[in-house]
Amino acid sequence: MMFPEYRARRLRRTQAIRDLVRETSLSLNDLIYPLFIVEGKGIKEEIKSMPDVYRFSIDKVLEEIKSAVDLGIKAVLLFGVPDKKDEVGTSAFVKEGIIQRAVKAIKDKFPELVVITDVCLCEYTSHGHCGIVKKGQGSVEVDNDETLEIIAKVAVSQAKAGADIVAPSGMMDGMVSAIREALDEAGYHHTAIMSYSVKYCSSFYGPFRDAAESAPKFGDRRSYQMDPGNAREAMREATLDVQEGADILMVKPAMPYLDIIRMLKDNFYHPIAAYQVSGEYSMIKAAAQLGYLDEERILMESLIGIKRAGADLIITYFAKKVAEILQKR
Repeated sequence: MMFPEYRARRLRRTQAIRDLVRETSLSLNDLIYPLFIVEGKGIKEEIKSMPDVYRFSIDKVLEEIKSAVDLGIKAVLLFGVPDKKDEVGTSAFVKEGIIQRAVKAIKDKFPELVVITDVCLCEYTSHGHCGIVKKGQGSVEVDNDETLEIIAKVAVSQAKAGADIVAPSGMMDGMVSAIREALDEAGYHHTAIMSYSVKYCSSFYGPFRDAAESAPKFGDRRSYQMDPGNAREAMREATLDVQEGADILMVKPAMPYLDIIRMLKDNFYHPIAAYQVSGEYSMIKAAAQLGYLDEERILMESLIGIKRAGADLIITYFAKKVAEILQKR
């Protein structure tokens, strides 16, 4: 008969040995916490399709970031939800835009925090597309070159506000080159670019579009986001971004494209980021709320899988919960 105390000691020894030989581990250094910022004051509004995820006004996001920093989180990714939208996304690059003001406030209070800003127009355009839409009939066609001029302005405005890293997510051809050139000309040589190099036209983005109020008003984004059936195309897209000066390469979404994460990891020396997107988050939350899955165990397993596939950085709405779990271990 084994006494409970001996059994407990043996289990602790077994776990210690497993920890010693574990090939893949998560740490606080892996995590990037995405946040949605809206106009106004005193706002902390839960997103219906993303339980426990909120839209924050700037004053409230500072409180949220304080709690994240206290848990050891070192980086945030900011998405703006402006009050005013137009066909060309003007509010994305104005000096007093929602993200520009948020970055300044955050860097003033948390100067050591790595602040990453989304460089895209979908949250700021009245039509919800990621670029300037060409007039005409048929499928949606974005004017790539005109869009490049605008997203370059967006990146420079965010760098001026204090962003450490800008993250172009629109999948425009030449976006990294246009942004790098504009940043260098403006004197922001040290502002890094985390490119959404491989962004699929995915059905996993639905809850995000609720959160950011960025669903297309017409058509879809297949003309500028990748076909989920393509893998070799991911290598071409990433190669172009490397040649144009990207510092970090991203795959989005993460879970359905673990093979793509591994492909990039095996072929590039750049850091690889993966985005555990809103649909991935909401599926786990829904299954846990229904009692089908253990939320803590499944989220940790899912993130370990993303890390094992080759991701160096993981953008996840679970960042704070993961930090709490890691602190307990």
